Amino acid sequence: MSARPPASAAGTATGGELEYVGFWPRLAAQVVDSLWLTPIIMVLGWKLVQAGPDLSEQLLRDPASISVTALMSEMAPSPLDFVIQYLVPAILILVFWMLKNATPGKMLLHAKIVDATTGEAPTRGQLVIRYLGYYVSILTFFLGFLWIAVDPRKQGFHDKLANTVVVRPKPVVSFPGRSPR
Repeated sequence: MSARPPASAAGTATGGELEYVGFWPRLAAQVVDSLWLTPIIMVLGWKLVQAGPDLSEQLLRDPASISVTALMSEMAPSPLDFVIQYLVPAILILVFWMLKNATPGKMLLHAKIVDATTGEAPTRGQLVIRYLGYYVSILTFFLGFLWIAVDPRKQGFHDKLANTVVVRPKPVVSFPGRSPR
């Protein structure tokens, strides 16, 4: 396979060349994405705690009145926890990917996710596979993300599974008094 980004990738409308986005910029984009996702998840979780019985007040008033079973059931994750911690972020990320081919973090880098073969926007199926591929990348002790640093096309395991790449316009370097070639 070629180490050059697909020629027809979104973003070439400006006429510029594209480059694959490497490990460090993508890590920075992930940090930005965590910064906007975390408050959403925290607010939803806080609302969930407010809606439930307040075991903490009872614990402070009369700790002996709380059974170990009640305490354990309070600490056990509920289906709503799964929805808030896994489903909501997945939906938000997938919506950004489907509408913009990027998350806010990638948008700050002017980066887009494209089909590795055609350079066009990935299909919804590819994006779902890419998201699920994050878990593959994580479960391999994050090797799937670290792979971005050594892969010629800067693909993580999730990109390889979905046949996607992350590209951005290549910066044009010009020097004062000289015209670019």
